[in-house]
Parts: sequence; C-alpha cells; structure tokens
Amino acid sequence: MYIPRDAGTTIRELAQGYPVVAVTGPRQSGKTTLVRTLFPDKPYVSLEEPDQLELATEDPRRFLARFPDGAVLDEVQRCPDLFSYLQTLVDEDRRMGLYVLTGSQQFGLVSRITQSLAGRVALVPLLGFTLDELARADRAPARLEDLLFRGLFPPIHDRGLDPPVWYGNYVRTYVERDVRQLVNVRDLQSFQRFLRLCAAWNGQMLNLNSLANDCGITHNTAKSWISVLEASYIVHLLAPHHSNFGKRLIKTPKLYFYDPGLAAWLLAVESPEQLTAHAQRGALFESWVLSELLKTRFNRARASNLYFWRDRSGHEVDVVVEKGDKLVALEIKSGQTVTGDFFKGLDRWAEVAGDRGGGSWLVYGGDERQSRSRGEVVPWRRVGDDLRDVVIGS
Repeated sequence: MYIPRDAGTTIRELAQGYPVVAVTGPRQSGKTTLVRTLFPDKPYVSLEEPDQLELATEDPRRFLARFPDGAVLDEVQRCPDLFSYLQTLVDEDRRMGLYVLTGSQQFGLVSRITQSLAGRVALVPLLGFTLDELARADRAPARLEDLLFRGLFPPIHDRGLDPPVWYGNYVRTYVERDVRQLVNVRDLQSFQRFLRLCAAWNGQMLNLNSLANDCGITHNTAKSWISVLEASYIVHLLAPHHSNFGKRLIKTPKLYFYDPGLAAWLLAVESPEQLTAHAQRGALFESWVLSELLKTRFNRARASNLYFWRDRSGHEVDVVVEKGDKLVALEIKSGQTVTGDFFKGLDRWAEVAGDRGGGSWLVYGGDERQSRSRGEVVPWRRVGDDLRDVVIGS
C-alpha cells in the first residue's frame, strides 16, 4: 500500500524551479518509492546495481547521454564523478526538474552537491512517516506505546512487517554495508555495541568520553562513529541555543535517535507493553516529538530551527524554536496526566527569555487539548496539527 507523503508537494514545486532535486534520508525511508511515484515518466537507475555503477564511474558522459530528458538516479553518492558532469549538463540544457537524485548518506551527497551543484539543486531530507501521514491512511497506531515500539519506518506500516524482525535486519544490513562505506570499522561488533550504547544515551547530553570508555574505544573513534550515525540519519545532535540571558550555558549537544522504534529495538524492548513503565519511555517519547518537528521542517525543504536550552544551574527547556526574533519554548512529557511539575522548565524560561519569549507549549502523552495560563497543552496525537505553525512560522 502506497501512503502519500507530505514532502511530495514540496518536491513537485521545487522541480519547477530547479534543474536538479535531491532527496536524501536514511535507508528505507521511502525515497525511491516517493520520487518514482512523483516522476513516473523519468527513467530510473539505481547506482547500487554493479553494472550501472561501473558504467557511471568509467564513462560518466556516456552514462548520462542515455537520458536526454533526465532521469531518477538512486544512491547517486556512490559515483562522485557524476556530479561535475551533471553540472555541465544542466547548465547547457537549462530545463527545470531534469534530474532527481536520491542518497542515503547525508555527508557524501551534500558535500558533492556543495562542490558541484550549488545553486542548481534543491535538497529535501526525507525521514520516516509522520503520524499525520499514517492517520490520513488509517494506519496510525492506536496507543502511544505502539507508536514508540513500531517506529515510523515505511516498511513496517505499509507492508505490515514485524518490528523486531525488521529492525534486526535493518541494523545488520546498515552495519555491514553503509558503515563500511563511510568509515574503516575493523570490529563490527564494537560498532554494534556502540550503537546500542547510543540508544541508552538517547535524550541525554552527548558525552563522548563516557561512550568511548563504555565501549572500549578511543575518544576520536567515538567522535568518528557519531559522525557516521549522523551521516546516515540514525541520530540527530540537537544543539543548545546560543542565547545565554545572563547565565552560563551548556554548550554540549543532546543525542537523539530519529526513530523511536529503532532506539527501542536497540534497547531490547520486545513488546509495546514493556514501554508502559520502561525507564526509557520518556526519552523515546521526547525523541519522537523532536523527530516529528524536524519532519515538519524537512518536508518543506527547510533546515532545522530547533534547539534546546539549559543553564549550568540545571534549568532546561526540551526544545526552543527560533521563529524570527522570537523563541518559542516546548516541554515534552510522556505522562498521561498534566501536573504542575510539567511547567517548571517553561516557567523558568518565561522569566529569563523576557521579550524574546514567543509562547510556551507542553506536549504530553495524554489525549486532551488544554489551554492554560502557563502554556498551551498538546496531546501526542495532535503534535503535527497543533505545532505546524509554531515550527514553520510565517
């Protein structure tokens, strides 16, 4: 079953104004399905196929000459030499929407675009489904625990696959293929252990020394492996906001997994029921909310405007949205009942932000939408609808 994607409208619009559109994101996020659905008349070539990769590498000019009216080129970062030839071709042709590129390694694709196709390409990151996309297709999980356990990768929802089996295969394939392409990992078991340790650190301040010590690797190796996880859209490092409001700030980013289902599998969670009282429930929920907010931006081809705020006294706000000259504060709590303690971080933020404060929002694991004097309260099912304008702005 094909589930329509919010990014589809954006990609179509960008293809009217750019000669090249590039869709990047993790493996199995639906990139190929989406672009082939949007551009059914364009020839499709996967550079994962050895014969196609060999031709593109040995004779890029002849490879591209096969597609006078453009094409969809999948996993294009595997052939770096293509980019300079694409530049010459689109400059001479001058048609919009000529080539559609996809790639599952952020750094490889983006760096090549920056070097060769700057100003000629529109970049759209595509992550897993949003909850709203699943709801419109009548595929949304009924309970929060089901959502956190299943995650948002398309094959689990549009093909009805068993999450633990699928995630196990996904990690094995990812580690054995992509990791080896990005960095020289001699001991794959150590990297898998590192990946599980990162899941345990989900939602916390990144501490490379602790990760390195726990995994038995060097600090530099841990730093390199975190970059690998970023490059392949496994984790997102949420930066602290730079405004200090007269207080000394934490400068270390927080580590989040883009997909809660993957993180839950790495934590050895075997059923949704385990997440009812699991120690990592709050972190997984926080990770999912952040991912939904990022998807709202990415699906419109916009970069992240999300940060967190924390001072050295321990006062913290989970997400700060930079919206013009205003800063909107969001607190995320997995509990199903709103209590006064939920607003402590928001109250402190309102004091220090002053005129720069753009309002306060609380996302929680319950079902009731509320308006309170201390902030707007949003249930988990309405994150997309209620926070879209907050994240996108006008």
